Amino acid sequence: MKPLIVIYWLRMGLGIIAAAISTVLTLLRDEPSYTIFMNGLSIALIIYLISYYMLKAKFRAQIEPQSKIMTMGIGIYFFTWIVFWILMYTILKGPLPITS
Repeated sequence: MKPLIVIYWLRMGLGIIAAAISTVLTLLRDEPSYTIFMNGLSIALIIYLISYYMLKAKFRAQIEPQSKIMTMGIGIYFFTWIVFWILMYTILKGPLPITS
């Protein structure tokens, strides 16, 4: 497989892992709903940056424009993260109550 395809699929898998970590950590802390998203987003960004440095070290010689390592799979990563995070959070916690 080509290195860019490997990076793409790894980022999708890491999006699911980041969603699971975000769900567990937000369920363990009792916080207002507006801080839950910011904490989850911070976790997702940290995992993405860690994956960038790991993939850069592995594929540095195989991918010519080094910026492709950073941008390849960014969309699928965050889309997968938000979908799975909402899904796991809703299944484990239940929907947030509607207040008026």
